[in-house]
Amino acid sequence: MNKINNHLSYKMEGDKTTDNGDDYYKNVKLVGFVKTDSETLPGYKNEAFQWSSADNLSSYPSSYPREHDILASSKVLGGDTVVPVDQDSVNRCCTRKVLYKRLPILQWLPKYTVGEHGISDLVAGITVGLTVIPQAIAFANVAGLPPQIGLYSSFMACFVYTIFGSCKDPALGPTAIMAIMTRENIHDMGPEFAILLCFITGIVQLIMGFAQLGFLIDFISGPVSAGFTSAAAIVIATSQLKDLLGINIKASSFIGFWDQLAMHIREISVGDGTLGITCMVVLLLLRKMKDIQIGPTDMKDKTTGQRTVSSIIWLISTARNIIVVVFCAALGYMYKEHGNLPFKLSSHVESGLPSFRPPPFESRVGNETYNFVEMASKLGSGILVVPLLSILENISLAKFFSDGKTVDATQEMLALGACNLISSFVGSMPISGALSRGAVNNASGVKTTFGGVYTGIIVIIALQFFTPYLVYIPKAALAAVIIAAVVFMVELQVVKPMWRTKKIDLIPAFATFLCSLLIRLEVGIVVGIAINVIILLYTLARPSVHVEKQQSEFGYEYLVITPDRSLVFPSVEYVRAVVSKAGLKQGLSSIPVVMDCRHIQGADFTAAKGVKSLIDDFVRRSQPLVFYNVKPSVISIFQGVRPTEFNCCVTEQQLHERLKGYYYSRMQTLTL
Repeated sequence: MNKINNHLSYKMEGDKTTDNGDDYYKNVKLVGFVKTDSETLPGYKNEAFQWSSADNLSSYPSSYPREHDILASSKVLGGDTVVPVDQDSVNRCCTRKVLYKRLPILQWLPKYTVGEHGISDLVAGITVGLTVIPQAIAFANVAGLPPQIGLYSSFMACFVYTIFGSCKDPALGPTAIMAIMTRENIHDMGPEFAILLCFITGIVQLIMGFAQLGFLIDFISGPVSAGFTSAAAIVIATSQLKDLLGINIKASSFIGFWDQLAMHIREISVGDGTLGITCMVVLLLLRKMKDIQIGPTDMKDKTTGQRTVSSIIWLISTARNIIVVVFCAALGYMYKEHGNLPFKLSSHVESGLPSFRPPPFESRVGNETYNFVEMASKLGSGILVVPLLSILENISLAKFFSDGKTVDATQEMLALGACNLISSFVGSMPISGALSRGAVNNASGVKTTFGGVYTGIIVIIALQFFTPYLVYIPKAALAAVIIAAVVFMVELQVVKPMWRTKKIDLIPAFATFLCSLLIRLEVGIVVGIAINVIILLYTLARPSVHVEKQQSEFGYEYLVITPDRSLVFPSVEYVRAVVSKAGLKQGLSSIPVVMDCRHIQGADFTAAKGVKSLIDDFVRRSQPLVFYNVKPSVISIFQGVRPTEFNCCVTEQQLHERLKGYYYSRMQTLTL
């Protein structure tokens, strides 16, 4: 088969006939599909199909006997039923596939049952709902926004992702990364800027999805991601220390915060500090509680009582945030009723559901009015960095719980874009999938994305009926919830594996970490990507070239030089220098040099010119240079610049015959 490009060809069985210049087939049946390049394979037609790199062709049947589903209307010619080979007929075959791919709910909804799926989704949805409420309020505080913005960000995406989401585990809503990125990009300009950032994030993600730009995420490597996540976790935890300790600090940087903390160390509130640290310890203990083993390891071997106790322990551990927050809220209510508050309570939360309206394209801050362009300008690089990080966070989560299955990155971008876009109409800040809630979802046994519907309903109920009571939640308790969650985002465990495998990966990791921590988060990730690209370009420009002297069974010596990758313009001069130097020193300007091109999959014009110059160097000193294992496409590129001579061998036998000829010619010359 020819090289795969971007066409989908199909084969049809049947007798061909012609009517008024149109081709028809009798007794037609679509046999199957293949991916080909622009040259049609024998027996296959290549007319109407286009596919993307994300398409999974395994869903195409090897045989498709229902002609009326895929072919145009039949005609009767001479008593035989014939069907025209029509472009639109094949396009209709793809329509259902694309529809099912872009609306994943159509795949699982017809098979949905209460017994197999419904109960599991209900349990998971409610559990995640109880987890997201305290997190949403706390993340709004991290973003520097009113508490209700966190709740507004937590329900609409659940419904949208149920329709468009391709993975069952992600629980979309506010996350620690999105909260801190929102705070750093809205510059304390108010909720309107956060809502607009959510809207722009959705638009950018949809554009990336439709334009198949998911490959951009691949430029954020594991070391860069680990460095950024670790720095973000420390920045988030640091920002919450003021509420945990009950002091008023305003600082725009990590170093500035610690400087302010040292100045206000005597203002620490005993009540807030005691409550905050106690809550954090309790949260960490409850988190560890789920590891307690009751009875045998295998659930099948446990008694009913042991399974019940294990389930209760798991539920308490999973719902630890809501348990601590509710207990502290009750404590806050009691103290407030008696008029003696030892700690600070949360600010007022607006009750009721938000109205569904377009995001603000104009905002008034103080005495200054900003239009859409000015607001977008204020958001700066956030309009690109936030969408990318949101995609990275969600796709990483989807891959983590995919159990080895392929994650459709394009569909996830489209789903996430739709979630952000529609959520902005209810006053949301940028959202993504949270690893902590995804873990709860997975552990709760969620079966489909319908679990998000129950999560959304829980948040709506909280907004409608319980917001008056949220004011009693102590700020120290919310700070403890955040710190206890983000402390595990610091990825110290990746340092040793990086040191053991490839030490150079520590450079972008630590550069990203330090720049994110000491300057700004988006600066850190840009610096990390830039360093990775520089390392990548360096390895491209300086390929490894293996030089080895070999001896044939006939006794003559020759050098084998093997580059480990393709020849492109940054590397050609380096490879030329290495080959020439090896030919002079190790080859003594006379021993034949064999350039093994097995790893060279492609070349460009500059590489061809470099090879031509290399051949000229060897011709001038009358030293044989033979190219071996060269791909036909590479041969045509090298020959396109018309080198003086181009000695190429395809098989090992041809190579040894040519080397033998060089050897005998040299012996005759020496004899004369």
